[in-house]
Order: sequence, then structure tokens, then C-alpha cells
Amino acid sequence: MAVKQYVHSAPNFSAGRDKAVVDAVVNEVRNVPGVRFIDCYPDADFDRTPVELIGEPEPLAKALVAMAGKAYELIDMRVQKGKHPRIGAQDTIPLFPLRNIGLDEVKELAFRIGRELWEKYGVPVFFAGVNARSEERREISFIRQGQYEGLKKLLEENQGNPTILESRAPDLGKGLLSEKSGATIVSAGERNLVAVNVLLNTKDLDVAKRIAKMVRGPSGGFSTIRAVAFTPDGYEEAAVSMNMFDTDSTPLYRVVELIRSEAASVGVSLKGVQMSGVFPTKVLLQCANHYLHLLDFQEHQLLEHNMLLLDSE
Repeated sequence: MAVKQYVHSAPNFSAGRDKAVVDAVVNEVRNVPGVRFIDCYPDADFDRTPVELIGEPEPLAKALVAMAGKAYELIDMRVQKGKHPRIGAQDTIPLFPLRNIGLDEVKELAFRIGRELWEKYGVPVFFAGVNARSEERREISFIRQGQYEGLKKLLEENQGNPTILESRAPDLGKGLLSEKSGATIVSAGERNLVAVNVLLNTKDLDVAKRIAKMVRGPSGGFSTIRAVAFTPDGYEEAAVSMNMFDTDSTPLYRVVELIRSEAASVGVSLKGVQMSGVFPTKVLLQCANHYLHLLDFQEHQLLEHNMLLLDSE
């Protein structure tokens, strides 16, 4: 029997307030043979919805293209507003190798998805991550500079400027963003980011903002972390919200202890840590090892780990 391959994807589309729109887009990846829909996380303030999926390469690619098509149909970037940076209706489609598949294969899958989005829907595509054509374009934050409105204007005003177009224009398209749908960023990478919210026992958002600035890489914190301050849905307390891009180099416990220390300096304690979306078991095992000082621990001691190995045989 052929060994099955699995890919992880965490696409994000620019709607989080209209339940009917969110449901319609997410329904394109629900109940697809060969694809497991894990969950979605609509956010009204951000007006976006991240989705978590795993699946076999071919059915996953087909589902992601259909999902993007529905987002293009229902979301109009000319009226969409939210606190989170974005450039398109189907804003991002990142792919990561999960089991029995290498990064090179996932990279080619990302190229195929991007080409199909352009050919089928006429929506421009940027390639990021290992698919990027330059080092600076590996980072989604670089591509998103100016967001939909600013990037659209920049490209329209510089159609005769090859330097600007080389740096900022989509990889697939005619040098412009789609008026209604913007553009989609498709990428492959070794692993997905880990999203974490550390809630503080205060409603003072300024405290969280000061700590977030200390934590994030560009302002002198951890080079592998981007952080902002916000108040999560369902809570009154402020939080430091982080995207952690390398939890091997910068483990979660190290960052939480820094936040705890900085909060304590202004008389604030931590309410707790909220994990957002899926994440590797290793993230929590690192914390367990740090706080419990585990001795002679091995992964095969985890019952669930053995069950996964049994399933893969």
C-alpha cells in the first residue's frame, strides 16, 4: 500500500464579521475527501478568518483553490476594513510539509496553486516563503506593506517604473491588484508559525502595548517574534498577541517569563496563556521540560504518540 502524504495549510481570508460569508467560504473545505478541516477562527476586529487544514496534496490543493474562488466571489476589498494587515480577499495560502512529504514537493504544490488561482480567477498572486523570487519577498510583511489600499495605489501610479514593479508587483498578474479581490499570497515553508496570546490582569491596553514592543523583533525584542497588543474576543483583559516563527530558537516559556517580568514591574500579573490555532506538541513539551526538569524523558512515553505511530503503519 502506498504511503500517504500529508500537508498542513493555514489559509486566511478577509472576512470575520459576516457569518454567512464566513460559513460559505469555509464550507468549500469542509467534508472534502482527503482533507481534514480542523477549525476556523473568525475575528470581528481583524475582519478576517484563519482556517486550519491538513490533507493529501491533490485534494487539499483542489479545496484551497475552491475556497479562494468563493472568497473572491463574496468579499469586496474596496469596502473591507479590519485591524489586521491584508492585501486580498483570500489573503494568504501557506503550505507546510506534515508527513511523508518534503519541502521541495510542497514548494511545487504552492506554485501550482498560485498558477491555478491566476489562470482560473484572474486574481494576482504573490509567492512568499521558499517560493519567493527575492529574499525580501520571503516575508509576508514586506509584501503587505501599504496593505490593499496603499499597494494598489503604488502600483497604479508606477506602471512605468520597472524598479517599483520588480520590487512590489505580483508575481502572477499584470502589475496591478484586482480592484475587487486584491491579491493572494501563496507560500511554502518548513513549518507554520505558532500564535499565542498572553493575557494580562489589566484592562490597560497601553501596558500590553509597551510589553509587545519589548517582545517583538523589529523594536529590539526576539528576532523570531512579531507582537501586538489587543483585547481578545470574550475577554476584558488586554493581551500581548504573538506570532512565533521559530519556537526551537525562542521557546514559549522564555517569552512568557519575559512578559511576566515586564508586567510585574508595573504591578500586573498574568491571567493566562491562550494558544491560537494548532501547534506542535513540542511547544508544550519544551515548557514541561523547563518547568518540571524532566529526566530521561522520551517521546514514546506519550500514549498518544504511540497511537499516531500505529495509525501510520
